[in-house]
Amino acid sequence: MSSAEAGDVFHRARGRTLDAFSSEKEKEWKGPFYFIQGADPQFGLMKAWSTGDCDNGGDEWEQEIRLTEQAVEAINKLNPKPKFFVLCGDLIHAMPGTPWRKEQTKDLQQVLKAVDQDIPLVLVSGNHDLGNVPTAKTVEEFCQTWGDDYFSFWVGGVLFLVLNSQFFYDASKCPALKQAQDHWLDQQLRIAEQQRCQHAIVFQHIPLFLESIDEDDDYFNLTKAVRKELADKLTKAGIRAVFSGHYHRNAGGTYQDLDMVVSSAIGCQLGKDTHGLRVVVVTAEKIVHRYYSLDELCKRGIDDDLKELMKE
Repeated sequence: MSSAEAGDVFHRARGRTLDAFSSEKEKEWKGPFYFIQGADPQFGLMKAWSTGDCDNGGDEWEQEIRLTEQAVEAINKLNPKPKFFVLCGDLIHAMPGTPWRKEQTKDLQQVLKAVDQDIPLVLVSGNHDLGNVPTAKTVEEFCQTWGDDYFSFWVGGVLFLVLNSQFFYDASKCPALKQAQDHWLDQQLRIAEQQRCQHAIVFQHIPLFLESIDEDDDYFNLTKAVRKELADKLTKAGIRAVFSGHYHRNAGGTYQDLDMVVSSAIGCQLGKDTHGLRVVVVTAEKIVHRYYSLDELCKRGIDDDLKELMKE
């Protein structure tokens, strides 16, 4: 697939915004809407996890292909259509510079091409997409393949910020890139703080925390010092929710007025949850979300109480 074709298919982010939405038109609140959040299709992890070799395994990903196809089928059947479908990172399992990365990328793009063209894709970078310690080269590769690693866009009066959470995890090999995102984020948060939007919502791969702002440091969260500084910055600006993946389990908690939502994976499950997607309804007053298994969403769609919220 050529770069131009990929751009058309994925409505990729360029120039720190998403070309699927016209900013000026979308800055006005027009009533409730919903979007779909997914995370971690991570083509290759199920085989790697089953063999106990997460670093070098992952030479098969048929299960992930089928699951992601089921996710796309479920989304395409929804009526009314969601405003967009956001994938919160770890699109594939193979790290930069490792075998099968090109093949996994190609197969995932092939599956995602089937998403209804009226449902824009919003793609978030994860640690497997950029490497645990990203470099200028790995960030550039992601941007060439999937679009910008951080950007903002407006939908129906709501400001959405997509962040590269690897810069919060370890930016030791690309400090200038982290500094650029920090500067950009401060600018975006000033817009949110000035209340020019109905709500402001963040998407990033690594959660700030899994349950509590004071929990111990873990592979699956940001360190205490980083998470507290970032959470304070977000809450001060009035950010209402952060949606993440990475944990391969459902989790989350609150900090002041901030809702930290951790969604389980489309792909490999590391806990007791099912392969699934999260439906997020945005009303004038609140943000309501519910996790569905792929089977549930495919068979019965969205529950009536969520549909009622969209009629308000």
